[in-house]
Amino acid sequence: MKIGIACDHGGIEYKEIIKKMLAEQGHEVIDYGCHSSESCDYPDFAYQCAKSVSMGINERGIVVCGSGIGVSIVANKVKGIRCALCSETTSAVLSRSHNNANMLAMGQRIIGEQMMKDIVNAWMNTPFSQEERHQQRIKKIAALEE
Repeated sequence: MKIGIACDHGGIEYKEIIKKMLAEQGHEVIDYGCHSSESCDYPDFAYQCAKSVSMGINERGIVVCGSGIGVSIVANKVKGIRCALCSETTSAVLSRSHNNANMLAMGQRIIGEQMMKDIVNAWMNTPFSQEERHQQRIKKIAALEE
């Protein structure tokens, strides 16, 4: 699977770990920055990642900042993006199975490294349920964007 990834200075450590982890699992990872721990603005990077998912360049995207909140807000401004901010695995699973989330946001200052890995694995390996009730709700979300 082709995955976009982005962060700000507050998420660079986890971004690099996720990139390596996903590549080892056979995924192609496209890095939209940032590339240093110097202070930067998360909208610049999260938007590019989200746009790549909305345009079909990447199937999914993962964004990381200090809290995960900023990058999730930015990603959800892009038409067609359903970005879930997750701090534990249950939300990661439900965001995929019920909401068909195409982006995942996490906060490096909020969750530990092992939890981050568990969330990414749960999110990546959970399919959308395809249940009619969930499909209908996603259609309603898409209609709000119009």
